[in-house]
Amino acid sequence: MTIAPAVPEVDYAASIVAIAARHDRTAFAALFSHFAPRVKTYLLRLGASPSLAEELAQETMLTVWRKAALYDPARAGASTWIFTIARNLRLDSARSDKRRKALGDTLEAPDPEPEPDAILAADQRETRLRAAVVELPPEQAEVIRHAFFQDKAHAQISADLGIPLGTVKSRLRLAINRLRQAMGDLTLGDLK
Repeated sequence: MTIAPAVPEVDYAASIVAIAARHDRTAFAALFSHFAPRVKTYLLRLGASPSLAEELAQETMLTVWRKAALYDPARAGASTWIFTIARNLRLDSARSDKRRKALGDTLEAPDPEPEPDAILAADQRETRLRAAVVELPPEQAEVIRHAFFQDKAHAQISADLGIPLGTVKSRLRLAINRLRQAMGDLTLGDLK
C-alpha cells in the first residue's frame, strides 16, 4: 500500500490578504485555480446554466481581486467569503432575469390588431388628406411633403429649398391651417 504524497496546505486567507496588500498575482493565481472550478460547480447546483455559472465564477474571482481589502479573516474563512460572493452574484443575476422577463412581457406584447372599420377609416382619411395636399398652393404642398412625409427638420427644409427658415415655418403654418379646414378632424399625426 502506497501513501499519497502530502499536498501542502495552502492558507487561502493569507492569499487574500496578500492580494489586498500587494496585488500579489501568484497568490491570486493559486486562489483562482483552487476556487474557480468549485465556485462554478456550486453555481451549477444553485440552478445556473453552464454558461451563466462560468460567467458568475469569473465575476466572483474578479470581485475577490477587486475587494480583497474588504476581507476580514477574523470574521470568515476564505472559502466562506468567496462562496458568499458567488451566492450574492447568483441572487443578483436571478433578480435581474426576473425583472428583464417582467419588462419583456410588457414590452414585447404585440399591439392588438386594428378593427376592420378602423383600418377603413384610416385609409379614407389618408385619401382625403392626400387630395387636400394636392389642393394646396405648390410652395405649401412642397414644405408639407418635406416636413411630414420625408420627416425633415425645418432647418433642413430651409437648406434643401434655399428659402429662409421663417418662410418654411410660415408656409407650414398656413398649409396646416388649410388642411385642417379641408379635413375638419385633422391632427398633425395624420400627416405622417
